[in-house]
Amino acid sequence: MTASAHTRTPSREAPSGRGTWRTHAFRLVKAATTPLLPEDYVDLFDPLRTTSQLRGRVVSISHETADAVTVTIRPGRSWRGHRPGQYTRIGVDVDGVRLWRAYSITSGPTSGHDTDGCIAITVKAISGGAVSTHLVESLRTGQVVQLEQADGEFVLPEALPSKMLLLTGGSGITPVMGILRHTINRLDDVVLLHSAPRPEDVIFAAELRTLAANGRISLQERHTDVHGMLDTAELDELVPDWRERETFACGPAGMLEALETHWETADLADLLHTERFRPALAEPGNGGTVHFTGLDRDVECDGAQPILDAGEEAGVLMPSGCRMGICFGCVLPLREGSVRDLRTGETTTASPGDGVLVQTCISAAAGRCDIDL
Repeated sequence: MTASAHTRTPSREAPSGRGTWRTHAFRLVKAATTPLLPEDYVDLFDPLRTTSQLRGRVVSISHETADAVTVTIRPGRSWRGHRPGQYTRIGVDVDGVRLWRAYSITSGPTSGHDTDGCIAITVKAISGGAVSTHLVESLRTGQVVQLEQADGEFVLPEALPSKMLLLTGGSGITPVMGILRHTINRLDDVVLLHSAPRPEDVIFAAELRTLAANGRISLQERHTDVHGMLDTAELDELVPDWRERETFACGPAGMLEALETHWETADLADLLHTERFRPALAEPGNGGTVHFTGLDRDVECDGAQPILDAGEEAGVLMPSGCRMGICFGCVLPLREGSVRDLRTGETTTASPGDGVLVQTCISAAAGRCDIDL
């Protein structure tokens, strides 16, 4: 059926009206600003609008303990939300080098993606940690940070467990706090056993103790300066029915390794879910020199330092994963030489011309090695 003249849409060659004036103006600006686009200049005033790079603006910073802060961030428009227990990677510039680290999302539904659009991370300053120290000591409200979409498998199943045990140590409470804030009203029987050096070092202490006082969780605090580190043999006394509980654990590598061994010995490994912030490391090797072939540049790397960290500290911009053994964004080809897996101590060697893929976040140089970048 042929359209009548009365319904004909004005052609592009004969535009009219206010929208046409704006279109022509935008084209003129675009021509005047080439090779940059007008969008690039708008990004300077509204850095969260871009969809090509995910960014976030710091809305507030609040102290949890003497060395831990919660940072509330408003992500850009392309943020896709998160599941409780997941993490996001934050990119900040420290001494002229952009560094990325992964942090669990701790915000609950009242400050989540579905309401005011904000998320929160809680960061504990680590001795020698460039990013954590920067976030705790130097970050300011209003600053813009780089973000990546939420990721991670440390989440509750769709069918919630009838009885649950949460085992956390130090900042390992952060993903668990995100889970509790979202799901506490749908959980029936929760035991939380948390370890921290002293009562004042317990992150989210007031909130956790309020949940316990209201009967929402059974809270057991272990202050390691007084009680010592948790011994898995004590679980029978601390949580007599631990074998019947779906268990979620997050904390130092040594703690998680002990728990995994204990659950495996009890033939209950399928009931234990763990989250590691850092891979468990083997004894350090001798290190060596990393030659980045594309840059024709050498960087010294000791036997205990990931190639990713050594490169970043030397100002080499490298692709990177999450440092949690989950993401593989830091994989690069090893063309020649050897690297050592910091978790297992195993050595991977490439002959000249090879392109063996290695994870730079968990690999250290084992002598001289050539890596494509």
